[in-house]
Amino acid sequence: MTRAGKRDAAPCGRSRFLAAAALLAGGVLQAGAPPAAEAAGEAAVGRAPAPACPVTRLVANSAERLGPTEVRITVINEGPRPCTLRGHPTVALAGQGSPDRNTPLVVRRLGAAKLVLLPVGGTAETRISFTPVLGEAGGYCESGDEPTVAPSMVLGVADGLLQLAPEDGGDFALCGTVVRATAFRASS
Repeated sequence: MTRAGKRDAAPCGRSRFLAAAALLAGGVLQAGAPPAAEAAGEAAVGRAPAPACPVTRLVANSAERLGPTEVRITVINEGPRPCTLRGHPTVALAGQGSPDRNTPLVVRRLGAAKLVLLPVGGTAETRISFTPVLGEAGGYCESGDEPTVAPSMVLGVADGLLQLAPEDGGDFALCGTVVRATAFRASS
């Protein structure tokens, strides 16, 4: 081949190489690039789908007895927009007065806390269990502790307190100062 022939072949080979590289790069970029919807979803990872629920949007009407040692408390988002709830409640016992005048209980947390999205009107629940008072009216604690009796429970939720009574109109009665609470989860 002549020198000119070699020069002519080199640009053609280089062009083929560059074209192949561009084709591969385009294919890799195309295969690796997620659609816009997926990209937006990935960008949202780690962010809540709605702001945290302020306690002013939440209502808890009563504590539903599930047996002698457990109550279910359902909170409702009565706000104008969806919000999120995460974690375990704090629990205290109180009279019928201000929820700020309460006796805090030690809460043993059950279950992992997960983010719960509450649409408008949506509900989430937690279950509170405790060591029951035994016997009838005079009740006693197997452990020898004095029974604790109160007409209302104060639930620490979001950024505030919700005060509620048992749905059957009775009192909360438990032995000791420890309760177990599940993490909030969406109600079914």
